[in-house]
This record gives sequence, structure tokens and C-alpha cells, in this order.
Amino acid sequence: MTRDGIDGETPTLDQAARQVERYGLEVDPQAVLVAVRLISAGVRVGRAAEVHFARFGLSTGRYRLLADLEDHGGEKSPSHLAVDLGVSRATVTGLLDGLEREGLIARRPSAEDGRGTVAVLTARGAQRLRDMAPEHFGRLESMVGGLSAEERAVFLELLARVVRGSEALSAD
Repeated sequence: MTRDGIDGETPTLDQAARQVERYGLEVDPQAVLVAVRLISAGVRVGRAAEVHFARFGLSTGRYRLLADLEDHGGEKSPSHLAVDLGVSRATVTGLLDGLEREGLIARRPSAEDGRGTVAVLTARGAQRLRDMAPEHFGRLESMVGGLSAEERAVFLELLARVVRGSEALSAD
């Protein structure tokens, strides 16, 4: 879709309607517009998040992994991390390798499965999360500061429904 003058990326309803008509489709142009704008917003927020986490020497993925470890008592198997983060085992391995090099996590043999390993949040990793928390959570609050508490509640419900519907993009 083409761009409009609002923010340089967002198509208008008229543009969506013209494209739907051009292709002779029986779809709701507003639904297409909402989906396209959501995808665009996701990309923009993702880029902003990477800039944000880089301030702390992290990436979004590395932060999510550290926070997930912290939320689960400081240790977890790579396979459970992959499932809970919604990424591949190979992605988790790469994240763990980098975090281990920086001393933010350590690996040790699993007590439950002698063949496997678990990732353990180190004191240095926990300290990184504590150090960044005030700025991190303050910026998150600012990001949605234009919404009232009621609007945020509605947004969370709508977002959950859209995320469930996102399977339509990847379904066979």
C-alpha cells in the first residue's frame, strides 16, 4: 500500500479500499487497514525497543530471556525458555551464548536430567535487570501514557484477540 502524510508509513482507508477494489476482493477495507497499521506499528515499536534495550547492552530477545529466568526463580532449561519465549531452540542457544560471554547467565548440568543443562541467572545478570528497571519501566509507562487506565484495559483485550487472530497469517 502507498503511504499518506500522517506519519510517512500509514495507509489511509481510501487507499486500502482502492487496493481491495483493484484486486476485486470481497474483504472489508477497514479490516485490511487495521491489520496493515498494526503490522507497521509492530515494526516501529520493535525498532524502538531495540534502541531502548541497546542502552543497557541488551537486545529485546536477551532482555526477555533474562526477565523470564528471573521470573522463574533464576533458572530454566533452554527448551522451556524456547517454548515460553516463542522462539526456536537455536535462537535460545545463540542468546544464551552471548549472555554467558558477558557473565549475565551461566550454564550448569540439570539436576532433573543429567544429559541436559539449565541456564542460571547470575548475580551480574540480576543486577543488570535491577539497574535498568527504573528507566525501563518508566519508559514503558510513558509509551502508553496517552491512554487512560480504562483504555489500556480495552487495548489489552483487543490486543489479545488480534494476537489470537494472527495465526491467520501463518496458517497453511
